[in-house]
Amino acid sequence: MDKPLDEKELERKVKKDQKAKEKEEKKLKVKQKEAARLQAQAASGRDGSKSEKKQRKRGTTDENPEDYIDPDTPAGQKKLLASQMAKQYSPAAVEKSWYAWWESSRYFEAYAASSKPPFVIVQPPPNVTGVLHIGHAITAAIEDAMIRWRRMSGFNALWVPGMDHAGIATQVVVEKKLMRERNLSRHDIGRDNFLSEVLKWKDQHGGAILKQLHVLGSSLDWSRECFTMDEQRSKAVTEAFVRLYKEGLIYRANRIVNWDCTLRTAISDIEVDHKDITEDISLEIPGYSTPVQFGVLISFAYPLEEGLGEIIVATTRIETMLGDTAIAVHPHDERYKHLHGKYALHPFNGRKLKIICDAKLVDPSFGTGAVKITPAHDLDDFEVGKRHNLEFINIFTDDGNINEMGGPQFEGMPRFRARTAIIDALKAKILHLPLKGLYRDTRNNVMKLSLCSRSKDVVEPMMKPQWFVNCNTMAKEALDAVKSKKVEIIPAQYEQEWLENIRDWCISRQLWWGHRIPAWYVTLEDDKEKDMGSYSDHWIIARNESDAILEAKQRYPGKKYQLDQDSDVLDTWFSSGLFPLSVFGWPDDTTDLSTFYPTSVLETGLDILFFWVARMVMMGIQLGGNVPFQKVYLHPIIRDAHGRKMSKSLGNVIDPVDVINGITLEDLQKKLEGGNLDSKELKTAKEGQERDFPSGIPECGTDALRFALISYTSQSDKINLDIKRVHGYRQWCNKLWNAIRFAMSKLGYQYTPPATVAVCSLPPICKWILSVLNKAVGKIVSSLEAYKFSEATSSIYSWWQYQLCDVFIEAIKPYFNESQEFEYARGASRDTLWVCLDTGLRLLHPFMPFITEELWQRLPRPKEACTKDSIMLSEYPSVVQEWTNDQIENEMDTVLDTVTKLRSLRPTTDMHERRPAFLLCRNPEIAATVQCYQSQITTLASVSTVKILTEDDAIPSDCATNIVNKDLSVYLQLRGALNTEAEREKLRRKRGEIQRQHDTLWRKVNASGYREKAPQSKQDEDTRKLAALLGELEIIHEAESKLEADD
Repeated sequence: MDKPLDEKELERKVKKDQKAKEKEEKKLKVKQKEAARLQAQAASGRDGSKSEKKQRKRGTTDENPEDYIDPDTPAGQKKLLASQMAKQYSPAAVEKSWYAWWESSRYFEAYAASSKPPFVIVQPPPNVTGVLHIGHAITAAIEDAMIRWRRMSGFNALWVPGMDHAGIATQVVVEKKLMRERNLSRHDIGRDNFLSEVLKWKDQHGGAILKQLHVLGSSLDWSRECFTMDEQRSKAVTEAFVRLYKEGLIYRANRIVNWDCTLRTAISDIEVDHKDITEDISLEIPGYSTPVQFGVLISFAYPLEEGLGEIIVATTRIETMLGDTAIAVHPHDERYKHLHGKYALHPFNGRKLKIICDAKLVDPSFGTGAVKITPAHDLDDFEVGKRHNLEFINIFTDDGNINEMGGPQFEGMPRFRARTAIIDALKAKILHLPLKGLYRDTRNNVMKLSLCSRSKDVVEPMMKPQWFVNCNTMAKEALDAVKSKKVEIIPAQYEQEWLENIRDWCISRQLWWGHRIPAWYVTLEDDKEKDMGSYSDHWIIARNESDAILEAKQRYPGKKYQLDQDSDVLDTWFSSGLFPLSVFGWPDDTTDLSTFYPTSVLETGLDILFFWVARMVMMGIQLGGNVPFQKVYLHPIIRDAHGRKMSKSLGNVIDPVDVINGITLEDLQKKLEGGNLDSKELKTAKEGQERDFPSGIPECGTDALRFALISYTSQSDKINLDIKRVHGYRQWCNKLWNAIRFAMSKLGYQYTPPATVAVCSLPPICKWILSVLNKAVGKIVSSLEAYKFSEATSSIYSWWQYQLCDVFIEAIKPYFNESQEFEYARGASRDTLWVCLDTGLRLLHPFMPFITEELWQRLPRPKEACTKDSIMLSEYPSVVQEWTNDQIENEMDTVLDTVTKLRSLRPTTDMHERRPAFLLCRNPEIAATVQCYQSQITTLASVSTVKILTEDDAIPSDCATNIVNKDLSVYLQLRGALNTEAEREKLRRKRGEIQRQHDTLWRKVNASGYREKAPQSKQDEDTRKLAALLGELEIIHEAESKLEADD
């Protein structure tokens, strides 16, 4: 009896059976269609001979649909290709199986023992919080293009994959999930159970990111995959903290941090969004049932001692007045000189507030010129407090309520409810004061409101005991590294933003998910204060608990104590700042570290230049002894087609896989429903999707998406992504596909390419395409070396589209009509076409890996050549000096201009009719050129014949005319279709244009000082241009006279 199938095996069997069934149904449909055709043919009494001839001509006689369908490829094996190329490009079919083969063949791996020069990129580790968005896709596209290009150029190319634990982002997601599914907070289940939940979530969702990177074609060395919280990386984090502490660069202090009252943790500046407020507005804030007012400046008075009256101050955060400890004025402000050193009285607690002088903070022309000082809740006030030795009073609990220091009248109130209560209290008469009320007014105020990007809560500046990194010396070294070009930032304008006005870095976070800070606090039995952190000298920094215990025993011999590890974790950026070191085994002295560090380039978004890039440079120099990378390439930030920042709540975040595979609007909205948006955000997001993607997103494929994203990098700091442009490149892939289909049909199955091509004996059109290909190769390589990726894509697109497909392939088609006349040209064209396709596909491969691999595998290979198994291992093209032919290119410029001018003469009513053309040549050289390319002009201009005329020949009647240059005019005989009036108008416009150019140049050469200042070569050139323009005006005059005579 057969063993019963498990669930996965059963699912595989069902899929396999379904696939076989679909294949049989497809075969049956084809047979039924053919039978119906034959039946209809028999019923009409036709013998079908004409149809059969047509089929034979197309090569479709007795076609078997199976010949166009790729066989199933066993996982990890080289892709099996159909015997015939499909008639239409299909991204899904083309991109199937190649990645698994590349990976199983270990083509992505780099080795420390290699003799090749290293080229190394460490992938910016994506957050484990779910799926990659389109911003990650541009990173993957650019980095993979660099790696594939360098690999093909003979480098030991290494691209290291990794994933970031994303402390705050991951914790927020898992906390929301717990609350939504089980109505539990992390505190309900405890730290250990919560961390288990996070790890489960990471295992479930981390795989989605890896799958996306595979789909994007990322040639990462997966044998080196790492995670910021795996054992080796955690070891590096601990070691870094201990070393920096021992070097005096990490310290603990009570300072102002960005505090999130919802998450109850300090947050990084990068997690703070700044919302511009231009008017009185009420906003919904987490934890408040009614909207909270912002965008107003509230003025109130502090009564002065000794009956001196009052002093008026203003604030946007009236609740912080409960923590005021001083009032600052400018020392030279005459209005307050009599108050220097005097005191105001706090109306709610009687605290004495000293009037202090501070020229650094106070602008006497702003407001009343008096500023309330709350040292524990404002960064500027904190510095004032330190300068003037003020009292620092924290009035908030961790969750944003007023604490006991705020006074019994307001204690326990949420901060924004306290805001309203304080205003009401200031308006009322305060019993122990003679004044009726201290409230003065409320005015609109333009301001920036700081919101946490994770919780959407208002960020509260709060003084907290935290661990900090002293960045002064490290920042100076990092700044010097950029100034000396030891680290080069591309584009260069961002060097200006590099590490100026640096301040110390808060590295502790009040979270559970992350690297636990390796700090233990010793509470001695005889300590008066038992709270953790009460004594700054009781901290022990150690690599593990055993070392901490050993140090505690040595430091406090014979004493009884309790040892507790700090419950906080490190800022995520601390571990990611070590990434270029830790991925190669640091702190251990490994071969990988000595081979691959420093890396070659860091590619990332410009929005994290300071938060990540600068910190990697600082920590790399301090701990690794060298900069972590030689260059930093900053790509633009992707926005939607309307220029808006991508946000889940707007519904404009795009999953690259949805662009690759295509997705319906309905499925897009289902994905939103499965996210973490609340009902209001979900409604807004759905409406946004309905506007932007009413028909969903069409299937574009990986290659088109990558090429589009890289081509967008010419934009400065923002990319407005339009899916229509991506889809345009998908259609271009179809053009490439058809070019190879054409080539395969003309090369023939017996064709074997030569090892080399003798350029000197080729027809002119073949010499031309190789020369412009050579120019494209030089431009693409120089653009890649200069990190001008969009210029590289533009060059390769232009060559494929406008020179190979539009000109060369069209021009050589007549050679393949089996005429003996073209036998040599046919052979030469075959060889040149093969060289172009082989070189062009290798040029394109770093940008479009899948389609280039598939098409390259179909090309015949030279017998003598040592052929690589994959295009990704083949050599990247370089300039071949003997291909360069400037003369041929100049001649073809004239030919193509001639073709363009002839095409423009065709009447729009009948674009496809071939008509006779005439070329009037005014000197022997131009006549020789057009004579040489006469057949190409005939083919490309779609004319019936081309006749060359001299100035002695009569111009045929009924001709439309155009001017190529002063020596060449073209005529197209329209045989009754000539619109004389339209021709006359066209000539009039042309004359006006040429006359304007002539007059402008004439004024220039006759201007004062021209003869003395302009170089002789420039004067000669301008003289030639004037003569040419006069010649063209004469030609136009002749054409106008001819029209008049014909009338």
